[in-house]
Amino acid sequence: MPRSLRQSVRADHQYYYLFAIEGVTMEGKGSVRLEGLRKEFGDVVAVDGIDLEINAGEFFTLLGPSGCGKTTTLRCIAGLETPTAGRISISGDDVTHLRANNRNTSIVFQEWALFPHMSVGENISFGLEMNDVTKSEREERVKDALELVELSGYQDRKVSALSGGQKQRIAMARSLVIEPDVLLLDEPLASLDRSLSERLQVELKNIQDDLGVTFIYVTHDQEEALTMSDRIAVMNDGKVEQVGPVTELYEHPKSTFVAEFLGETNLFEGTAHRENGHIKLDCDEINVELNTGAVDSDRLADNASCAFTVRPESMIIPEEGEEECDNMWTGTVQDAIYKGSTTLYEIDVGDRILKVQQQRSNSVRMYSEGDQLSVGFNSNDGEVIREP
Repeated sequence: MPRSLRQSVRADHQYYYLFAIEGVTMEGKGSVRLEGLRKEFGDVVAVDGIDLEINAGEFFTLLGPSGCGKTTTLRCIAGLETPTAGRISISGDDVTHLRANNRNTSIVFQEWALFPHMSVGENISFGLEMNDVTKSEREERVKDALELVELSGYQDRKVSALSGGQKQRIAMARSLVIEPDVLLLDEPLASLDRSLSERLQVELKNIQDDLGVTFIYVTHDQEEALTMSDRIAVMNDGKVEQVGPVTELYEHPKSTFVAEFLGETNLFEGTAHRENGHIKLDCDEINVELNTGAVDSDRLADNASCAFTVRPESMIIPEEGEEECDNMWTGTVQDAIYKGSTTLYEIDVGDRILKVQQQRSNSVRMYSEGDQLSVGFNSNDGEVIREP
């Protein structure tokens, strides 16, 4: 039976109708492919030739700063924006020019978009009612949806009586009750406080794992992306910088943008060359010994420009008597940022500030602003980036 959802949001005495979902049944259900996707708004290129393949049943995240094109990409998939060029396929079908109500997708917005004059149950069942689902089936599916988001028994409550976290769960239930193949989520946790957001991140991932529905999630929050995603596409200036599993992007970034955007890092940029049998990175003010296994010899013939990135947790503050690292400096603690189980130090070594993250324990010495210490890293604990 085809399913459809029409959501209406009342705000400032105006109604906005958001359309989604007409079901299909076929192999590859829930897969999404973008080929050369481009979207222009006048002279502004919001999405610039994106190619992506998203697997059925995957939790896939579009991550990037404001204005990078991630939300526009999501809206193109939903059918809320028409691409200037390119092709969009869902479950193997070309949907590029289909209206939103002819696609097997549903969308959850940051603003929740709930009907304030309806009960929780009426909000969730609205799309089912619009598609002529029988009353008994609607009641059963609403009950199941509320159980899924751990709000059983809330069907008669008023939306105005709900907390922010509960409203977000109801918005999720309303989108899932119509059984979409692809659920699109546009920064749905951005307006929640940090502790609630962290709790809902775990719940979202659990729901996605249980249902096997393809989730495409938009966020600028690196921690959200790292916590929930199977794979991430890091976007910048309308383009995809890198796509891959969480650990691959974090540990093996292919560009300085990805290295710096996806968590804290120490970045050394310069020209690589051979020196006394070793490979060095000349950064003007300092030389850094590189991981020889990560640098191609043929790139050194012309003194290739590259960068070396080291995460703060890979930095070392050696205790007295411990062996020194491949790269060592003496510096002064400029700041010590307490983060509960860890402390992030910012250490001034004269020509730059190095970030060092240490696990807090009784056996590890804690430092304060103004302390003098040695700091460094081993070349195998970093990653060479060869910019195109």
